[in-house]
Amino acid sequence: MPTTKVSLRLMIDKNAHKVLFAEAEKEFVDFLFHLLSLPVGTVVRLLSKQNMVGCIGSLYESIENLSETYMQHSQNKDILLKPSAPPQFADFPFLLADESVSAPANRFFNCPNNHRYVSDDPRNTCPLCWGSMSRDVTYVAPVTTNRENKASTSEGGYVKGLFTYMVMDDLSVMPVSVIAGIGVLNKCNVKEFDALEEKKVEFGIDEGLQLLKASLQSKAALTYVFLGEKGPIQGCHCT
Repeated sequence: MPTTKVSLRLMIDKNAHKVLFAEAEKEFVDFLFHLLSLPVGTVVRLLSKQNMVGCIGSLYESIENLSETYMQHSQNKDILLKPSAPPQFADFPFLLADESVSAPANRFFNCPNNHRYVSDDPRNTCPLCWGSMSRDVTYVAPVTTNRENKASTSEGGYVKGLFTYMVMDDLSVMPVSVIAGIGVLNKCNVKEFDALEEKKVEFGIDEGLQLLKASLQSKAALTYVFLGEKGPIQGCHCT
């Protein structure tokens, strides 16, 4: 499994013990956007039931313990407990180490009767004949005749790599600009530039899982991951 990491430049308010924002490239922003496409079952499995807030961990555990006797013949528990992540998530193996999360890109299946339904998960069943969706079908990529369009789509992910992005402590994303930076400083009531510290950090598998957890529990996710669970001091509400 690759151990590639990406670099972030953090702007930290030392007095408030808080990450104001991070300057990030395409790879990190694409990772954040991909989090929205993860199935809930995958999130629970990645973080473990004990780390889940609320009841979803208990629901997951109860399904694990439920006998197959109570399940419909056309269903199995793995569809809920081990759902397939979107195929494009395989582009980010350095952030989520669980190999079962990644699905082969552009691989699809249908039933032995060749009905009109297709699936990216061979464990699914056909709604018409209840046959296993385990028959490989060939994916045909869109034909691009314009070279410029082809270059723009070959990059993959969600955002363009030509730009640098600002990621706020609450994980909201915007393009880097002087005006946006000044706005963050004003919103966070930063009066003294001596209180600011720029820090370069590396982001990989461990930080990815921490960030996924923090995104479900905190409005100060970057502070949680890079400055510790203490987070910002009380009275600092700038996100």
